[in-house]
Amino acid sequence: MHWLFKEEPSHYSFDALVADGETRWSGVKNPQAQKNLRAVKKGDTVLYYHTGDEKAVVGLARAKANAYPDPEAGVGQSSSFVKGHVVDVVPVRRLQRPVTLAELKADKAFRESPLVRIPRLSVMPITDEEWAAVEKLAGEKL
Repeated sequence: MHWLFKEEPSHYSFDALVADGETRWSGVKNPQAQKNLRAVKKGDTVLYYHTGDEKAVVGLARAKANAYPDPEAGVGQSSSFVKGHVVDVVPVRRLQRPVTLAELKADKAFRESPLVRIPRLSVMPITDEEWAAVEKLAGEKL
């Protein structure tokens, strides 16, 4: 399965992921994004999208393992606190050329995508058609 994970580059850029070698993708609060995150499985591919001023897919990552309950969730919270899930991701490589949000919005494959319809969603599935569109726009096989 394919996913798109959004992150503010000033918070945790793709270059930071490359430097670290892996990270625990955590802090996802939105219920729909959490539902999507819980569905991530080992080996799933991830488009790393920079939000903010950049607004572009900049890199490719992979899920190192299945999503799992966040071991840090609920620390200091009441026992009724609902734990979220996290997933460990590893970098694969930076795209040769970033694919901008404007390019994605202009592509018919993204007409119904959550990326266009639900802009605040930080974790979303990517269809095979959308994946192929990113490959075409990036000018490379992902």
